[in-house]
Amino acid sequence: MSRMDEKLARIRAGEYRRRDFLIADAKDPDMGPGLHAVGPIRAADGSTPRLRTRAEFLGECAKIVKQDIVDILLASVSNIEALVDDGVFHGTGVKPAIRANDTTDIWRHRGATHHETPSRAFRTASLSRVRHGSPNPQIGGHIALTDLGLYSITFNNVTDADVASLEAFAEFRTEAAANDFKYFLEVFNPNAGAGLSDKEMPHYVNDCIVRCMAGLTKAEKPQFLKIQYNGPRALSELAEYDPSLIVGVLGGGAGTTRDCFELIHQAEKYGARVALFGRKINLAESALDIVRFMRAVADGEVSPKEAVAAYHDTLAKAGIKPARALAADSEITEAALKAA
Repeated sequence: MSRMDEKLARIRAGEYRRRDFLIADAKDPDMGPGLHAVGPIRAADGSTPRLRTRAEFLGECAKIVKQDIVDILLASVSNIEALVDDGVFHGTGVKPAIRANDTTDIWRHRGATHHETPSRAFRTASLSRVRHGSPNPQIGGHIALTDLGLYSITFNNVTDADVASLEAFAEFRTEAAANDFKYFLEVFNPNAGAGLSDKEMPHYVNDCIVRCMAGLTKAEKPQFLKIQYNGPRALSELAEYDPSLIVGVLGGGAGTTRDCFELIHQAEKYGARVALFGRKINLAESALDIVRFMRAVADGEVSPKEAVAAYHDTLAKAGIKPARALAADSEITEAALKAA
């Protein structure tokens, strides 16, 4: 069993401890926005002269895996293949996972407008090639790359679009079962929602999640959820409704360092058991250090504000210029986090 499996087993058994809180690094920007979202090279003086190459990005992924603090490394199929071929995961407890679909609401290419219309289902990845290394399903046997992926769905209160998304989700589940492939489910807030107020939206999303899970057997359900943090009330409502459905939060924008640590803290406090952060790690001045302090906050060893100060102290000792002064970086800027 991977470290992820062990933690999920304890959570499902009602034996959760804070050190069972799972942290995932979402290193899959090439599956949505594309090249520009892979992030810039950051010099010690804070300058960002250019974007990373793929080789440099893979190097950052390898460092995160070898640090062996995160529980899951999520990436595109092509990048997971490169990391597996290089033996990066060997000797660690980090579980590789692929982005199993790439819906149009994450196609945020430079100059593009795909994300401004209701999400349409689309999949690039072949589950049989990822799981078995073959174009055809082969139950059991060697795992070629991984047996875990992220499936994403977005509800918009637009009947035709939402039905099409649910039908595509059903097709995915059939293919996943045929390939002995597990998944976790990402449910975004509406990207082009119709007739929803800001107050209604979080509860609309919760209702959509429960409705689309209600018709599934245990064998068909996701390992856990990945959702946007819409504040304490909405998260608690969903987490308390069915403890067997493990809830995780996504990181959203880069924000301040306090936003990063505060989101971990509030998510755990109000019932989430997983955090899957992309930009908050990828765009940090020091990815390895931000992950180290994320773990400390999740474990309750330091408060979010204390972690920001300790992170800045670590940057200073390493001669790395922070993107913001300590006072500014200690501020909570994301609206949902201010609601707590």
